[in-house]
Amino acid sequence: MKAIFWLLCLLLMLAGSLSPLAFSPYEFWLLPLAQFSLLLFILDKYPHFSAFKLGWAFGLGWFASGLSWVHVSIDQFGGLPLAVSALMVLLLGAYLALFSGLAAWLASRFSYLVNSRILLFAPAWALTEWLRSFLLTGFPWLSLGYSQLSSPFASWLPILGEYGTSVIVVLCLSCLVVLSRQIMAKQILSRSLILTMVIMALATLLGHTTTWYQVTDKKVELALVQGNIEQQNRWAPEKMWPTMLKYLDLSRPHYEQADIIIWPEAAVPVIEKHANDYLSDIDKAVSIQKAALVTGVVDYNFDKQSYFNSMISLGIKQPEDTLGHYQYDHSNRYSKHHLLPIGEFVPFESLLRPLAPIFDLPHSSFKRGDFVQDNLIAKGFHLLPALCYEIVFPEQIRANITPNTDFILTLSNDAWFGSSVGPHQHLQIARMRAKEFGIPVVRVTNNGITAIVNAEGDIVAQAPQFEEAVVNYSLAINQSMTPFLYWGNWPVWILCAVGFSFLMVVNRKRAVNNSPVVVAKS
Repeated sequence: MKAIFWLLCLLLMLAGSLSPLAFSPYEFWLLPLAQFSLLLFILDKYPHFSAFKLGWAFGLGWFASGLSWVHVSIDQFGGLPLAVSALMVLLLGAYLALFSGLAAWLASRFSYLVNSRILLFAPAWALTEWLRSFLLTGFPWLSLGYSQLSSPFASWLPILGEYGTSVIVVLCLSCLVVLSRQIMAKQILSRSLILTMVIMALATLLGHTTTWYQVTDKKVELALVQGNIEQQNRWAPEKMWPTMLKYLDLSRPHYEQADIIIWPEAAVPVIEKHANDYLSDIDKAVSIQKAALVTGVVDYNFDKQSYFNSMISLGIKQPEDTLGHYQYDHSNRYSKHHLLPIGEFVPFESLLRPLAPIFDLPHSSFKRGDFVQDNLIAKGFHLLPALCYEIVFPEQIRANITPNTDFILTLSNDAWFGSSVGPHQHLQIARMRAKEFGIPVVRVTNNGITAIVNAEGDIVAQAPQFEEAVVNYSLAINQSMTPFLYWGNWPVWILCAVGFSFLMVVNRKRAVNNSPVVVAKS
């Protein structure tokens, strides 16, 4: 039996390792349905095996393979050998796999009947995915729902969001596994399961006929500037002025025709106060053309002795303005709240910083901005800022949306990850936020993938990767009406809590009353 158990663990690990194909740029959305069906089938078929180990083996394959691109930054810019960077990626995958193992364990531990074990997996999965999104600052990358952006399940995204859609997918697969077992055993089919499947199918179909936003007459002319600065040159002192002049040269031809010109994260390669004259000159130049310019910049607050990863707006604030409004520390700015571990802050830094260059990268001691901040205002348009990694946190985006928000603006620098699939997955996450909230997302990066995403989550304009480019686009502004904007994840949490409690209590009573019992090891 031990041999069978380890073979099943290996099979699940191999199945999970196909995860990169489920996400961008490949987007084979049927693949994760098969992967999770296999996991559920094995958990159902072999209840006497350790559910935690089976779930962990699946998660190890899923995350270690799906996040293998992380090694590019560790290997090329972290000063560590390839073997060590591969080990660190494996350790990251092993940590994230704990959550899938925990989901399998919870479903097994609190089940008293055969059916309940699989049906409990959906709410258990919801709980562990929620834990993964905030423990140790959270890392909800490679969540199942992202793979369904182009599938029929996508109709659930404006209603329940990515998190809720992920739970719906798992619940559907759980129901199918239970029904298939009943069919093979020639048992009476559960009417409640069939009804659940019918309701979900109808809701999925109806969702494709509903538009959760309204297009207005308002439009904004955008010019997105992708400088394509090599990562090793971004903070080199001798490259400071060539980089700053390059962004100016790319932008000047668009001062007159664009309402807003946008540069990527930390496009200005010097702390803001030391670039005060440069930024003031830009502020005056774009103001003369009745335009605005938004850029990422690193701010060092000398009073607080703290770095902030910031986004600032230059030029006119309202259409009727004749002068720019920039001065150092002006209020029309945003400071990043959700910092990237290792890259922007180092936990246990007194212990880790001496170990390797990866723990002592430039500007890796940032301080957080507030969770809720004002939208940036540029030529009368209201921009919801999200710097790089923050776009993966829908609750933060939702908390900052106001009735005046015109579009979500995310600035990033994915040059850390070379030609890997990492930047593609990052863009897919940005597309998800547009679909959930029914609000366009504008994404500007250093070397790609710079793109504009409409309220349906579709890419409508894109710059070629690894090239300097300027994307001009006339973006229509939408009025969002998505249920997810109003409800957030609360409906999913409530339904999962009620469902988990109901199944656990009811099936325990049935088990006590001599219903068939299956004892699962955990």
